[in-house]
Amino acid sequence: MTRPLPIALTCGEPAGIGAEIAIAARAALPDLPFFWIGDPRHLPAGAAFAEITSPALSAAVPPDLLPVLPHRFAGQAIPGQPQPENAQGVIDVIARAVALVQGGAAAAICTLPIHKKALKDGAGFAFPGHTEYLAHLAGDVPVVMMLASETLRVVPATIHIALSEVPRALTPALLEEVIRLTAAGLQRDFGITHPRLAIAGLNPHAGEGGAMGGEEIAMIVPLLDRLRAEGYDLRGPLSADTMFHARARSSYDAAVCMYHDQALIPIKTLDFDGGVNVTLGLPFIRTSPDHGTGFDIAGKGMARPDSTIAALRMAARMAAARRTAR
Repeated sequence: MTRPLPIALTCGEPAGIGAEIAIAARAALPDLPFFWIGDPRHLPAGAAFAEITSPALSAAVPPDLLPVLPHRFAGQAIPGQPQPENAQGVIDVIARAVALVQGGAAAAICTLPIHKKALKDGAGFAFPGHTEYLAHLAGDVPVVMMLASETLRVVPATIHIALSEVPRALTPALLEEVIRLTAAGLQRDFGITHPRLAIAGLNPHAGEGGAMGGEEIAMIVPLLDRLRAEGYDLRGPLSADTMFHARARSSYDAAVCMYHDQALIPIKTLDFDGGVNVTLGLPFIRTSPDHGTGFDIAGKGMARPDSTIAALRMAARMAAARRTAR
C-alpha cells in the first residue's frame, strides 16, 4: 500500500501562535503525516523537532518530533511583535508550499495564520489575504471560502464587506459561481456524489414574499430554479433563522449564505474550536485553522491547537477523497 504524501504546514506569522500550535498538533497527531515549513529558530524554546531536507523524509521522523523543512528568515520571532524583515519570509513559505504540492511532493497545504498588515507593511503584500494569494499562485482561479466542522459546513457568498454593500455585491453571476464551486468542491474534496445545498435568503424570513425585501423574488429564486433544472439539489431560499438547528442541518451537506455573519455566526456558535477554513476551487487542497495570529497570547503557552488539529485532519481526509476519485 502506498504511503500517503505528507501535508505541508506553513509557519504563518512568526510573532503569533503558529509555531507553538504546530508543536502541539504534532503531539496530538503523531500518525498523521505532515511537516512544518519555517525557521527552526522561531520554534518555542525546547521544542522537539527534526530538520528534513525534503518532504519525503518526514515519514522517517520519530512521532515525538515535529518534522521541519527549514526556511531561513531575516529576523527573530518576538511574540506579539511582528518584525518587518520577516514579512517576505512568510510570503515565500506560502509560495514554497504551493510549489511542493503542485510538484507532487505534498498532498495538501495547511496554512497557519498570517497578519495581513504586517505583510503589507514589511513586504508590500498586495493581496487581501491568504485565499486571494493562493488563488493567484494557482493561476488566478475563482475560489470560495468554506468554514467546515463535523457539525456544519457554510459558504458565505460575500465576505469582508460592509453589510450595506452586500445587496449590490450579491449579483446572480456571483451567487451562481459560489453555488457551482461549492457543489464541485463537495464532490471532489468531500466525496459527496450528490451534494445537497441549502441556500439562505438575503432578507429576514427570506423576504416573506416581497414584504421584507425583493432580492429573493427578483434574483435568488430564478437562479435556483435554473440550476435545479440542470440537476443541482438546492433548498431555498430559506429563512436564515430556521436553517441551522439540528433537524434542519441533517437535510443538507452545506449552507450557502449571503454574507459573512450569516454564515460564520452559526458555525462558530456550534463548534468554535473545531472550525476549519477550506478554500474550494483551487487545484490543490488548502485548509487553515479558523482563528488569527493570537498576538495577545503568543509565547504564553495558552494557545489551543484544536482548530489546527481539525484542519490537518480535514486536509488528510480531503486528500484521500481526491485519491479515491481518480
